[in-house]
Amino acid sequence: MGGLRQFTPATRSLAIAAVVVIALLGSAFAIGRGIAPTGAPVTSSATTPHPTDQPAAPETPAPDDSSAAAEAHDGGTVAVPEPTASSDYYDEGTQRTTGTSTVALTFDDGPNPQYTPQILTSLREYGVTATFCVTGKNASAYPELIQAIVADGHTLCNHTWNHDIALGSRSPDEIRADLIRTSDAIHAAVPDAPIAYYRQPGGAWTYSVVSAAQELGLTPLHWTIDPRDWETPGADPIATTVLDEVGPGSIVLLHDGGGPRQDTVDALSQILPELITRFPVAALPPSIT
Repeated sequence: MGGLRQFTPATRSLAIAAVVVIALLGSAFAIGRGIAPTGAPVTSSATTPHPTDQPAAPETPAPDDSSAAAEAHDGGTVAVPEPTASSDYYDEGTQRTTGTSTVALTFDDGPNPQYTPQILTSLREYGVTATFCVTGKNASAYPELIQAIVADGHTLCNHTWNHDIALGSRSPDEIRADLIRTSDAIHAAVPDAPIAYYRQPGGAWTYSVVSAAQELGLTPLHWTIDPRDWETPGADPIATTVLDEVGPGSIVLLHDGGGPRQDTVDALSQILPELITRFPVAALPPSIT
């Protein structure tokens, strides 16, 4: 600092102040480096790990049973909620074949006063029994059709109260309440009829809905073949798809409700006579042992 004596007092003061500031800045820089983290920065994952009992879902579950776009009831159309994306899409434990050489025809979304009686007549003509996955709302509206289904020896399946594709994304209590309400509506028409199966609308299975069905003694029922009759492509394409793809143990997805189903009714006149020559065709067992 002796060299500063050659400057005026004011100049010496400015020089001393500059030295002090430079020293302070150097100290701060050293301290900052000492506490800063080293290595690559850590970023958080955008994906929440699934519990071990809920495997990660496919990127986009693609429901095949799209008849939920609308539900016909008393000649009108009732809008049905669009599917809600679920982070726990899960179809383990669902039944996709009969497990035997027998082929099972299944009919969803009914009963319907226009189409169900025609389908029952066709099945009766060929001595075939089937499985009817009915909604609680329609079972309540048309109990006589539920009675006719059971009287002909067909099996009943719970298909939610109002074809709720998003049911699996709801709370366990809501899921159970819906399934119980639906089974109660079916039993109001046929008190002693067994209900052994549950089919999730749209095939939108989740861990929660599979678990709730199983807890209520219902086997989650999927399918093997979907001729997409809910798109009303015409009787010929429906029949061709079923007859080309069917094999031992196939479960065939068809519809007797949820929209115009005359294509399905007409397709049966092509499907049934050939199908019964190739495979045993019968309803799924009405009780699970």
